[in-house]
Amino acid sequence: MNKAIKTLTNGILRENPTFGLVLGMCPTLATTTSAINGMSMGLATMFVLVCSNVVISLLKNLIPDKVRIPSFIVIIATFVTLVQLTMQAYLPALYDTLGLFIPLIVVNCIVLGRAEAFAAKNNVGLSLLDGLGMGIGFTLSLTVLGAIREILGSGSIFGLQVYPDSYAPLIFVLAPGAFICLAYLMAAMKKIVK
Repeated sequence: MNKAIKTLTNGILRENPTFGLVLGMCPTLATTTSAINGMSMGLATMFVLVCSNVVISLLKNLIPDKVRIPSFIVIIATFVTLVQLTMQAYLPALYDTLGLFIPLIVVNCIVLGRAEAFAAKNNVGLSLLDGLGMGIGFTLSLTVLGAIREILGSGSIFGLQVYPDSYAPLIFVLAPGAFICLAYLMAAMKKIVK
């Protein structure tokens, strides 16, 4: 039980993919212009992480070493395609906003890294918890980063106006603002998790 709890919480704090491991920076910086975009990207990645970890853990003894990585990519791509088609059908506005970054989940370092480092070496239950923990950590970090950038850059959070956007410095919804906010959040996380 202790190992299961440690596996689940590891990705949320100590090995947070964004603030601790500094993985997946492309979608982190590009999609967090708002809290809803960050949360949506995090949830899509979490779905792929959990499902691919479970399937890879189930098939790890059947996949030959020579085709291990290509097999992992095919499994991951299958779940990314499910997310992409579902989002395109039921959330077209969100899909248009996230666009190119949904298919790029296939080559996200977090997903492939967890498949190789964890799911291919552990049982299904622990692999599911690892995917869930890493996914929650990634979702929380993208949501927090997106919320801060949205509040500072447009005066709103989750689309609700907090103060007039004419007072908001636009830099925070642009690329430099992503780097500035990420740096401060990473420093704060380092201070919290020692």
